[in-house]
This record gives sequence, C-alpha cells and structure tokens, in this order.
Amino acid sequence: MREASVPILMYHAVAAEPNDATRALSVTPEAFAGQLAVIADRGLTPLTTADLAARWRAGRPLPARPVLLTFDDGYEGVHRHALPVLTRHGFPATLFVSTGWIRGAYDTGGGLDAMLDWRQVRELADAGVEIGGHSHTHPQLDQLDDVTLSAELTRCRYLVGDELGALPESFAYPYGYSSRRIRTAVRGHGFAQALAVGNSLARRAQGPYALRRVTVRRSTDAEEFERLLDGRAIARTFARDRALTKGYAVVRRTRQLHRLV
Repeated sequence: MREASVPILMYHAVAAEPNDATRALSVTPEAFAGQLAVIADRGLTPLTTADLAARWRAGRPLPARPVLLTFDDGYEGVHRHALPVLTRHGFPATLFVSTGWIRGAYDTGGGLDAMLDWRQVRELADAGVEIGGHSHTHPQLDQLDDVTLSAELTRCRYLVGDELGALPESFAYPYGYSSRRIRTAVRGHGFAQALAVGNSLARRAQGPYALRRVTVRRSTDAEEFERLLDGRAIARTFARDRALTKGYAVVRRTRQLHRLV
C-alpha cells in the first residue's frame, strides 16, 4: 500500500497591507478565505499537528483527505482575519509562536510586523487552534551553542505553558532549519513532534521531528494552491527555493564550523 502523503500548509501573516519584511510570505484576507473555501468544497479534513503526529505514531488511520493549516511567528492577522474564517468552517489549525515576539511582558521587540498579544493567543487556543512553539527570539537554531539552544527551547515552551495553562506539544523550526542535534534537543525539551519546511508533502517515514510543509505566500494563485493540495508539480513550483536553500545550507555549515574552531 502506498504511504499516505499529507499537505501541511505553512502560512505566516494574513494581512491586507503587510510591511516589506512580511509581504512575500503574507496572504491577503481575501485569498485566505478563498483558499479555505477550496478546502471545504473539496471535502478535505483539516487536522492539528498534534493530531496528525499522534495518529502516525500510534498507527491509527487518517481521516479522508487530511490537510494541515499552520501559521508561524504569531502575526496579529491570524486573530483578526484568519480566525473568523477558520471558525466559520469549523477548521482546526496550529499556530507556532515565537514567544519573544508576542506583545506583552516577554516581548523582545523582534517582531517583524503587527504581532499578537497573549490575550489573542489565548482566544485562538480557546477557539480550537493548537498553540505550538517556535523558539523565543526566532534565531537560526543550528547556529546556536547548546546552552543558548536550550534556553531558546525552554523559555518558549514554559512561557506558552504559563500563559495557556498547558505545555505545547508541537514545534516548528525557525526558518525551517534543523539538524540531528537540533531535533534531539527539541525532543529532549518535551516537544512530541516538529515541523520543518522542505516544500514537499509530509509522510510518516520522515519521522515526527522532520515533517515537511509547503509554503503559501502572496504569489500563490488559485491554480498553484490547488496543485499544492494535490501534491502536483511541487518540485517544479519550488525549484528556485530549493536551489537557494541548498546554497545557503553550505554557507550556514561553514559559519557553524568557524564558530566551533
């Protein structure tokens, strides 16, 4: 039997007028509403990250035509624009927050655009959105030493726990960057699963700490969105992204080696 493949959609900001820092990875409220209408019309079944990973871990079957809706960083438009559409359709989703970017007592000032506050994060959680971790200050985790890495993961996990009353189970790597050391650390800090990017469909064989996602961005038109859902022509769609990622991976490995010397 062919292994099930699941589209995990990666969103960032949902905004009519994003700033330059978030524009490329944002979607308009109208585009987001249209995309969720497509998911509903096609009879897809949205899951949370924790639900998908738990089913795969236990060997339980997936629902018909599963899909995941995920949001990174914690932009305010997820509450203002995305939540009403999710609620209208009764769709769950997962939001991965960088706790130092959320407005409030722990805000480091690093947020790239208008960010959520903790009241809004709690309202999202109460509405059925799974809240996961995305580090504290959104660094490239594979460039950190072990002590700093541990601090990023610990602070993120326990701040979410303190604010929501439950520790997060899921994690998403900032920028999608991970390594065996990073995946081991994420697991050791209590996260049960983690998402990368990879721009391909997720499969059980990837393992619970390296599940891949596909990027939805401002340039994603209706035709491309349907291809992402079907897993068609994904390699061609993201060919340039993959080439840039491979090149930058060499640069980052070189930087890391220099830090260790």
